[in-house]
Amino acid sequence: MTQFADQAVSALTDRIRGDVLGTDHPEYDAARSVANGAIDHRPALLVRCLDPEDVAAALAFARDEHLEVSVRCGGHNPAGAAVCPDGLVVDLTAMRGVEVDPGARTARCGGGATLAVLDAATQAHGLAVPSGTISHTGVGGLTLGGGMGWLTRHHGLTVDNLLGAEVVLADGTLVHASADENADLFWALRGGGGNFGVVTAFDFGLHPVGPEVHVGVFFWDMSVGREALELIREVVPTLPPRHSALVGVGLNAPPEPFVPAEHQGKLGHALIIAGFAGAEEHAAAAALLDGGPPRLFEMRTPLPYTGLQSMLDDSSPYGILDYERGLPLTEFTDDVIALLNDSLRRKTSPLTFCPVFRLDGAFAEVDEDATAYGGPREPGYMLALTALSSDPAELVADTAWVRGLWTELLPYAVGPGGYVNFMAEIEQDRVRAAYGPEKYQRLARIKATYDPDNVFHRNANILPNLA
Repeated sequence: MTQFADQAVSALTDRIRGDVLGTDHPEYDAARSVANGAIDHRPALLVRCLDPEDVAAALAFARDEHLEVSVRCGGHNPAGAAVCPDGLVVDLTAMRGVEVDPGARTARCGGGATLAVLDAATQAHGLAVPSGTISHTGVGGLTLGGGMGWLTRHHGLTVDNLLGAEVVLADGTLVHASADENADLFWALRGGGGNFGVVTAFDFGLHPVGPEVHVGVFFWDMSVGREALELIREVVPTLPPRHSALVGVGLNAPPEPFVPAEHQGKLGHALIIAGFAGAEEHAAAAALLDGGPPRLFEMRTPLPYTGLQSMLDDSSPYGILDYERGLPLTEFTDDVIALLNDSLRRKTSPLTFCPVFRLDGAFAEVDEDATAYGGPREPGYMLALTALSSDPAELVADTAWVRGLWTELLPYAVGPGGYVNFMAEIEQDRVRAAYGPEKYQRLARIKATYDPDNVFHRNANILPNLA
């Protein structure tokens, strides 16, 4: 473990408003923990920043002491990129305030806020930012990689709703990025990950949502699994306006009150339909499933929008052991359905499953070059092959299972890269493939401008093009 002179740490402590956590600090272990319980990194220091000046001071200390730097928002990156071993963590978790301007339909969100904090603030005004599906996810990491969830079909990715960002660069300079200021940096931030600086504030456009939405959960036993996936393939792209869907392939029915006791734990496939219109419209959307294979159970209910945003939290609890890979698919072909249906029978952990996002509507209306988001902007699907367990032996088994299934699905994917937010192993060839050669080279040139020394490399790293 790196050692520092006491006077150097004291000087940093005196210079900042936040806290400096060394290995002997009583909050050190809690502060270094991340969402993926399989990660056990021990940084030399965590600097809990309260403002951009604290961030600049932390970066200067890291530069002077020749330390690696990582940036922690929600700690949800599956590779554990938020916490670097034996380095310095720029911890933004205390910077989570949200200011909403309901008249302008905008919000300014601190770089350390979670989705739950952002949703609570915006829903107080009947507004929302399109974001993810697990409420304890950090806004920062989700946004910088793209951000997909229940509102993607209606209002695009999170990055499509980013209006500007406050960024501390590697040299400590504070800049603002928007369509009118540092436009190249603004483009790169919208999908290029945490490669270009520490984002201490995000400015988002908001949309009227809720406060009540309608949710339907439909579950089929694996005995009719292939037929269920074929029905889902037919129905999901045709859902009426103001509805969206998430598919849970190979899901074990959870121990929830709405699941009959005799069916809890059974393996099957689930479809969740979220309706942002009225009860009648949601009933019409659910009726599209009629005539298909028999459902084992279903649940339909109105929920607050914040309830929808947190309803999947138990499927991925903070601290669970995790390994995941993602792949974009244009079609849910018969071969893909057969592969998924057969492979999910061979998983080990009951928590392991494959969430599938349908990407269409507003998502596909954005020009592919408008942002740095790496996936295709055509209607299709994003698969997350997700191994989850509280048992290390189960995680080892299902990690091998994920890698094998990912390899089998590659011939059907739109490129071999995947979604950078779903990378538990950050490999340079996959990062390049995720963005494609032209977009990667554009990002590399921007990286050379704003972080030529590659200080911010604990991520899906873009290597600076210094030529």
